[in-house]
Amino acid sequence: MDQIINFLTSKSLADMAADPRVLFGTAVIFVLAVLFRWKYVLLFLFAIGATMAVLRYSGGGGTSEIVVDRSMMLFIGGTIVIAIILIYFLFIRD
Repeated sequence: MDQIINFLTSKSLADMAADPRVLFGTAVIFVLAVLFRWKYVLLFLFAIGATMAVLRYSGGGGTSEIVVDRSMMLFIGGTIVIAIILIYFLFIRD
């Protein structure tokens, strides 16, 4: 148990997302959630994965104001799309 806590506290979020053990654990949880039809677990995994993707693609480089504005708009737009999808599946679809 101490090794798991040390692993979680010593890595950054981007490092953990690329770690094969974390990816394997996420894949196992995803397969179980699909087999047992755990809607909330699937939506949680979608929210985490989509947020990581938005953060990765909106993290532009450079100091130009145009790049910062474009990255901010991409981040805001991606977050709004994720929120709309989650609201639809959690509240409207039922």
